[in-house]
Amino acid sequence: MHIPDNYLSPSTCAVMGAVMLPIWAIAVKKVKKEITKKNLPLLGIGAAFSFLIMMFNIPLPGGTSGHAVGGTLVAILLGPFAACISVTIALLIQAFLFGDGGILAFGANCFNMAFVLPFTGYYAFYFIKSIVKSKKSDYISALIGSYIGINMSTLFAATEFGIQPLLFKDASGMAIYCPYPLSVSIPAMLIPHLLVIGFLEGMVTAGVYIYIKKLSPDVIYKRSSKKLKSVYKLIMALIILTPLGLIAGGTAWGEWGADEINSVLIPQAIKHGFKFRSLIPDYTINGMPKSIGYILSAIAGVSISIIVFKIISSVKSKKSKLQQ
Repeated sequence: MHIPDNYLSPSTCAVMGAVMLPIWAIAVKKVKKEITKKNLPLLGIGAAFSFLIMMFNIPLPGGTSGHAVGGTLVAILLGPFAACISVTIALLIQAFLFGDGGILAFGANCFNMAFVLPFTGYYAFYFIKSIVKSKKSDYISALIGSYIGINMSTLFAATEFGIQPLLFKDASGMAIYCPYPLSVSIPAMLIPHLLVIGFLEGMVTAGVYIYIKKLSPDVIYKRSSKKLKSVYKLIMALIILTPLGLIAGGTAWGEWGADEINSVLIPQAIKHGFKFRSLIPDYTINGMPKSIGYILSAIAGVSISIIVFKIISSVKSKKSKLQQ
């Protein structure tokens, strides 16, 4: 679901980025009110969870692959605005450090995965929870809510892909950016998510939510950063298991490079467009086995996610002390 550069027009990217600016501004204000300075590192843990979950690619029919996002999970644990910030940081690290998702398309990716997904999943979770009255209501609501959230996010991404050949063509009528119309992009992306990835997202969300509810309930009920040993153990386990994401050999739909597009005429923007060289492309390190590179990438992504919010928390604490 990570839209690469050159699949969306610069104007589309600019519009999506402009849409995200007020969303980020509101999210920051809400987080300041809802989460204390001491508990700001929880957003780093949320970003780490999302980052790790997205590394577990699974193979899909047709030779492509897909992954869960964890946006609804973070929203249920910390609130949708906190989830927006956490997933944004995860996507930022992926794009700039690992080349996963476009730099120009960053606003579009954040709109889909850091806004649409967590907000849809969060409100669906609480709506279903208000209807389902049973001991398993949390599990059922988390599963269905996250299933709805990721599929809604996928629909938006597929639409962004599909409108490109309608709006942007060259003099000969050939698509300049994404060559796949809505009739192709929506079923190609949505069907695998409805049949496979949505259930994966649901099971991950429900499973981790129940785990944290049992072992670190303060995270959910008090948004407290105390007693997080069980959470860190889960993060460590996920890091060790990340090489499982290498099993899916195929590229996710719509994330192909110019050499992977099955087309006689490759759009000019994809062939000769903007290119950004990331530090660790595709989570691999030259001279190392892919599995080791994947684990080291996971450690780097998680560390940066947590450190960023710890720094912000410490800076805010120092400022508040100086003002007193």
